[in-house]
Amino acid sequence: MSILEFVLAGLGVGIAIGMTGVGGGSLMTPLLILGFGFSPSTAVGTDLLYAACTKSFGVYLHGRAGSVDWRTVAWMASGSVPAALMTVAWLQYHGITAWVEHLMTITLCAAIFTTALLSLFRARLMGNRAVGADAVVSAPVTATTRAVITVFAGLALGALVTLSSVGAGVLGTTLLLVLYPRLSMFRVVGTDISHAVPLTLIAGLGHLELGSAQPGTLLLLIAGSLPGIYLGTQLALRVRDVLLRALVTSLLLAAGTGILWHTLSAYGVVG
Repeated sequence: MSILEFVLAGLGVGIAIGMTGVGGGSLMTPLLILGFGFSPSTAVGTDLLYAACTKSFGVYLHGRAGSVDWRTVAWMASGSVPAALMTVAWLQYHGITAWVEHLMTITLCAAIFTTALLSLFRARLMGNRAVGADAVVSAPVTATTRAVITVFAGLALGALVTLSSVGAGVLGTTLLLVLYPRLSMFRVVGTDISHAVPLTLIAGLGHLELGSAQPGTLLLLIAGSLPGIYLGTQLALRVRDVLLRALVTSLLLAAGTGILWHTLSAYGVVG
């Protein structure tokens, strides 16, 4: 594969991220597998480091704007980071065997379809959340209970992200929307991005240690994605929200279907 192809791939995914806000894992990982022939483990490991790099600037901006709930970040990270480390240790113990590659592919496929479903109904979720926020908060859920739930949610998210590179974006945001209904959307996004960076960085470094990441490819993808994110953001200002939601769902369904076909082909179910 040529340098230009990787740069253009980063540009395309960057535009999609800027336009739709969907995390790169849902798009970049399938692209690396289906378009460039990467193994699932290498695609996941490379994309985890890609996510950590591209989201870092967002943490800086949200931190300056005061739109990060650092206590919630700490609760989520106290579950997700140990889960990521344990998952990496599990991968080191078993090695990147054929059945581990299949497990990662199946997990990736399930995560993408779940992300597509959540993206499709996000507007409805936000509407219900705005209407029912006071009722939810006034329910008998203590701060301690909510913190415990957040930690366990982080555990599940950490394992999922380490195996598939998907989940730190849309799934993390959805968890925060449900668990913290009085948190403004701006702070939800800032909090989720701030949690995603250490999670994807630690998981990505674990994959790098395993040899399932390509730093050279990562640099080329970032070189294309940074201007792509800017262009996508400018385009999003000119496109109706309903069209953006349709674009998000279409992209995710296409990626998920491609990975599903890839998985079935690996098992010999389809030709």
